[in-house]
Amino acid sequence: MKDKQTQIKPADTPEVEVLEQARRRQFSASYKLKIVQEADRLSGTGEIGAMLRREGLYASQLNAWRKLRDKGALSGLSAKKRGPKTVEPNPLAGENESLRRENKRLVKKLQKAEMLIDLQKKVAALLEEDPENEGSA
Repeated sequence: MKDKQTQIKPADTPEVEVLEQARRRQFSASYKLKIVQEADRLSGTGEIGAMLRREGLYASQLNAWRKLRDKGALSGLSAKKRGPKTVEPNPLAGENESLRRENKRLVKKLQKAEMLIDLQKKVAALLEEDPENEGSA
């Protein structure tokens, strides 16, 4: 008798496509409100859990959406832009900067003028002490 070796064939598995970078799921305000309202209507044991599994959501998301709804209905559930908040530009910032540059320029000009005045005082003091001018007077 010949032993028959049974070969196990791997099941035909579909090729899994892996994205280079995972994308964060985003939910619209209307979807969030629909889920919260549906969860509020459910009362049986495990019904909310079944709904969350069906939708692929977590209980923490539902709790957060309920809190947002209680704060301000749809405005609290609207999508928020992630990242740093944009700061409104100060309308006087350009004028302030130009005034600072002008002030700096004028301070340098004033320092030059003060140095020139000091030089003139020293020259005048030297001319007054000059022995040639004292003898002719």
